[in-house]
Amino acid sequence: MTPDSAAPNSFFLGRQPILDRKGDTVAYELLFRSGEGNAAAFDNHHEATVHVVARAFSELGLQSVLGEHLGFLNIDASMLACELVEVLPPERIVLELLEHIEFNDHVIECCRVLNNEGFRFALDDITVLEPGHEKVLPYVDFVKVEVLGMPNDSIVKLVQQIKPLGLKLLAEKVETVEQAEFCASIGFEYFQGYYFARPQVLHGKAVQHFNPHLTRLLQLVFTDGGLSDLEAVFKQDPKLIYNLLRLVNSASVGTRTRINSIGQAIMLLGRKQLQSWLTLLMFAHKSSGNFPNPLVILAASRGKTLERLIALDGRSREEQEQAYIAGMMSLMEVVLDIPLAQICDELHFGADIRAALLHREGNLGQRLELVEATERYDTDAVVRLLVTLSLSLEQLTAAQIEAMTWANSIGKE
Repeated sequence: MTPDSAAPNSFFLGRQPILDRKGDTVAYELLFRSGEGNAAAFDNHHEATVHVVARAFSELGLQSVLGEHLGFLNIDASMLACELVEVLPPERIVLELLEHIEFNDHVIECCRVLNNEGFRFALDDITVLEPGHEKVLPYVDFVKVEVLGMPNDSIVKLVQQIKPLGLKLLAEKVETVEQAEFCASIGFEYFQGYYFARPQVLHGKAVQHFNPHLTRLLQLVFTDGGLSDLEAVFKQDPKLIYNLLRLVNSASVGTRTRINSIGQAIMLLGRKQLQSWLTLLMFAHKSSGNFPNPLVILAASRGKTLERLIALDGRSREEQEQAYIAGMMSLMEVVLDIPLAQICDELHFGADIRAALLHREGNLGQRLELVEATERYDTDAVVRLLVTLSLSLEQLTAAQIEAMTWANSIGKE
């Protein structure tokens, strides 16, 4: 089974806790899962890791998956050399070097470069230190010892080799209380295994993107396209905007940056990371359709209408961008089956957008309420809100026609 064989519009992510000597959770290992039953079948490690990255850092959101803890992520040799790694926030991630990696000069150089960028490494599934490990040890922080099936004297001997190197020892595949107590007694600092907890399977609704938009964005990034051109393409795919904002929040954990526009999110992320992220989405969502979802078109149309209504007040370009995001996000609760309050929290929206989305309050909220009233043909509400906002029916109609014309062009050459 491959990652693409999971149920349509659903995805699964395994998360197993890593505990310290006090029994507190300090990290989670993130694992590919092909379904709710904890199945982990996949054709290759590279593809599995790409799917874990896409799910954890874009669709579920880093805060939802890890909280304040570290994340351990399996990496093979091909992924080490892949620019997609640079999408990850190094302060939150430990890269687990899989046991089958051959530590040749190229792999060691990749480890050196990533270590200089702030990434930490763990050796995975270790039962003995091989001569090939010698070159990579300067870049390693953790050694995960696979204690299941190992004789106690072999574990002691391995610990005696590793301890003088100043590396942190993690006992994995701990399945009994006896194993846990023995490992603690000989100096292990961290523990992972079925004795403590089986992997928890997180489930989410997949955000399927419109492939032509991803392709066009990559073309613009590769050809150094202008910021306004990038913004224009993003506006045609509300779900892509949602994932962009989640990614920026994941990559900038601790900054608590208020994201007020698509352009701000792009600049905060940077061109290189934007390219890596778009490539990741193209790979992970290669089965996405070639036609946009009608509900997504409605979200884009609502955002554009709200943007035009705000522009009538002579508001700044930044405020117009906020209006577009508010209008578009007001439908994401339905598109993604995520509560609006959770969306606002995850994306760090400011007071104006939160008031509009959650309570339909403020100048922006009243205009959003007006747009929604026109969509459900609530004439009384439309008339009342037009008077309150000092808008004419002609202005509202013109904004809607412009927005619908623009939204209907999505997906066309």
